[in-house]
Amino acid sequence: MQLTQFKVMTFDVVGTLIDFETGVLNAVRALGGEKAATATDDEIFEPYKRGRDKFYGRSSVAMKDVYLSLANEAGFKNDDATAEAFQLAVLRWPAFADSVEALARLRKNFRLVAMTNADRTAFSAYSDTLGNPFHDSVTCDETGCAKPNPQFFAFNKGRQSAFGFRQSEILHVAQSQYHDIGVARELGYTTCWIERRQGQEGFGGTPEPKVVTKPDFHFSSLGQLADAVDKELAARLKTATAA
Repeated sequence: MQLTQFKVMTFDVVGTLIDFETGVLNAVRALGGEKAATATDDEIFEPYKRGRDKFYGRSSVAMKDVYLSLANEAGFKNDDATAEAFQLAVLRWPAFADSVEALARLRKNFRLVAMTNADRTAFSAYSDTLGNPFHDSVTCDETGCAKPNPQFFAFNKGRQSAFGFRQSEILHVAQSQYHDIGVARELGYTTCWIERRQGQEGFGGTPEPKVVTKPDFHFSSLGQLADAVDKELAARLKTATAA
């Protein structure tokens, strides 16, 4: 199997392309007062995940309640103004250092489709941060559900089919074993795991999966994926030139 046999790459956005963990940690430590400023990653991520489970609505509006939940649990500054500032910071989460350049390279050879649990408002901010690389995008606003719900994948499968692409021509690229890799494999997709937390303990700000699913392709960064594609293309050109 080669990467260049695919025509479409579908991408999880938050966690794979957008570094939400750094965004959450920086915002909580900057806004949450003295105790938050010295809190460990786990002391922030654990109540953050529980808060997100309780307030699972659209990320452009629900994250202020997520903040208040984690702040109340952890003993951080918990007034409405701080929660509103955290909500605004969510729309400014940074891209990983390699995301913009790697996506620009991949766009030359693939149809790029965002598949994100973010809502349309939040995704618009992230897409701008990433240089607007996508040919198409699907958010929770269109699907009415969030990954790992199989209906999210079904919605996008139908959407891409309308553009003439079969499931066998799609490579799903994601960081989250919980939201993406496991369910995508079960549904018959070819998968590429971008293991952003390689070498780190635990699952950070992402829920822990019941099992870690073996993907078809596995890299620790998006840049490595783009490099692998370029290597295949160079080998193909060399073979064609030699012939």
